[in-house]
Amino acid sequence: QVQLVESGGGLVQAGGSLRLSCAASGRTFSSYAMGWFRQAPGKEREFVAAISWSGDRTNYADSVKGRFTISRDNAKNTVYLQMNSLKPEDTAVYYCAADPILNIIVKRPSGVNYWGKGTLVTVSS
Repeated sequence: QVQLVESGGGLVQAGGSLRLSCAASGRTFSSYAMGWFRQAPGKEREFVAAISWSGDRTNYADSVKGRFTISRDNAKNTVYLQMNSLKPEDTAVYYCAADPILNIIVKRPSGVNYWGKGTLVTVSS
């Protein structure tokens, strides 16, 4: 079992930055690929970024490439999402996800094993 708790959301002006954190329980964190998703009001949940268990591979949605950076610290059982140059369209609830297989997170999120409860990010114009 893996439990995921997101933090770091809040209200920020357009052009600003936020860093989200996702703390994971369990001794097998380092064996899981991790990802971030988001869901805006009235829209479906969408993939944002993912990172392999070792941190050597990352994937990003086109909409966030060059602005967001995913990273992880296996010693702290934590994955991060650094968000820069935020836009009002980035407003959403951001969810952390964990699965042993990176491609499940990237290509078949319906199969992801574990999800956090989300943290709200609001970007004002």
